[in-house]
Amino acid sequence: MSKIKLAVFDLSGTTIQDDIGVRDSLYEAAVEFKLETTADEILLHMGTNKIHLYQFLIARARGQAITIRDFEKPQDAETVELATKVFHRYEEIMIARYRRGVTEIPGAEDTFRWCHAHGIKVATNTGFHRQITETIMESLGWLRDGLVDISVDVEHSPGHRGRPAPFMIFHAMAQLDIQSVAEVIKVGDTPADMLEGTNAGCRGVIGVLTGSRPVAAWGKYRHTHVIPSVAELPELIETEFN
Repeated sequence: MSKIKLAVFDLSGTTIQDDIGVRDSLYEAAVEFKLETTADEILLHMGTNKIHLYQFLIARARGQAITIRDFEKPQDAETVELATKVFHRYEEIMIARYRRGVTEIPGAEDTFRWCHAHGIKVATNTGFHRQITETIMESLGWLRDGLVDISVDVEHSPGHRGRPAPFMIFHAMAQLDIQSVAEVIKVGDTPADMLEGTNAGCRGVIGVLTGSRPVAAWGKYRHTHVIPSVAELPELIETEFN
């Protein structure tokens, strides 16, 4: 079987520290607009397109039954306007938080360097939209310094379809000329990450324990491996994917 040629990494909770700031920012905006939810529910559904997350909450309040597996299927057009307003408020809160500082998960940058030294390209992908993603990349300098080959966000995918749809992974593959999902691994810390990697057909769908969600929340979704953090990924690749 082919060796791994591309590793696709989630951002918050996987390669950058998440002190539940994403959850709190999403929840704060939801509360301001009087959407019925809890912080724990927000936490479970993170990693998805945030507008679609708010659409889910609005649609549910109107009596519709939607699960995380359906997030990127056709959305109710009647929920878009309000969801977008809530999202823009969330975006303001989140950007202000990240401008105060972004910190890598210990070992993330070393893992990126190891991947490059072993012929593996590095992509990040995220449920964030463009402005937040660019704020993170500008703060860390990963693209500027060549640690990351491509940074993908939901705005790169058709119709801005984020996870669990596989299109962000396919976009990274197309841009980096990776022609087989048998050469791709996906690394993340949410149910959406596991579903995305599975929907893309990635050879490895790897969960890490550094996120704010417990393994019980995402472990019930298909994955191939669990590691403590991205710092242990090089060892896993050497033992399981060669």
